[in-house]
Amino acid sequence: LAAGAVSSLAVDASEQAIASAKANAAVNDFSSQASFLCEDVFALLPGLVQQKEQFDLVILDPPAFAKSRASIKTAARGYREINRRGMQLVCDGGFLATCTCSHFITAQMFEEIIMLAARDAHVRLRLIERRAQAPDHPVLLGANESDYLKFLTFQIQKER
Repeated sequence: LAAGAVSSLAVDASEQAIASAKANAAVNDFSSQASFLCEDVFALLPGLVQQKEQFDLVILDPPAFAKSRASIKTAARGYREINRRGMQLVCDGGFLATCTCSHFITAQMFEEIIMLAARDAHVRLRLIERRAQAPDHPVLLGANESDYLKFLTFQIQKER
């Protein structure tokens, strides 16, 4: 909103996170432009897609789906599903920002998951930016768990 967006919708399953976001919007005088939903995004996204909602920007910042090596396959399915739905909600030419904070999901794995989600969503992706955690969370060589954040920004082009 500070950068000029007309409106925003924030969704989180945590009531505490939503209360914090509402307070932040109020402090910054954005309450009238900001909407908030305390819901499970996996339950919400299919309905938004079915209603043909479209957004200029969708940001997906889920918790770590892969908390162990044994959960990688299940996590990959979760990341694929949430990203497919997110892509379907982005208008043609809009942007998707997506991330994973699980060190068990490598950057290569995450990009492959995103490519599969794009195929499922019938969109083409143009990679705009690749990021990792900030310098105050350095990656320690030999400590793979310190390389946890993968953040990608794409421009979405709908297949015609």
